[in-house]
Amino acid sequence: MSVGTEWLVDAAGCSPERLADLAAVRRLLDGLVVELDLRVVGTPSWQKFPEPGGVTGLYLLTESHLAVHTYPEHGLATLNLFCCRPRTEPPWEERLADALGATRVLVRRVGRGEGAWQ
Repeated sequence: MSVGTEWLVDAAGCSPERLADLAAVRRLLDGLVVELDLRVVGTPSWQKFPEPGGVTGLYLLTESHLAVHTYPEHGLATLNLFCCRPRTEPPWEERLADALGATRVLVRRVGRGEGAWQ
């Protein structure tokens, strides 16, 4: 039984300025929501941390959730998307390079519930 797919994404080599820019990171997530036809429940929650910190964002979705944490001091962004609806692989590398200047992107795709109750 599968109850969805979860993507764990690490983007390295990012622009520290973009990682600290709440508006830039929000544009990235808002764009993913539209591109992937995700349905947001309520208002996304955002937190901008004092220098040298980054931002954290969380979108509650009818499909589950989309979250981001940025670390300007390390040039790193981490994202998590869990969808209970089947979908094609999001274009992580392209989107993160365009939005944050990522030079390396590691994507781990996990099927949730698969084999858990056999």
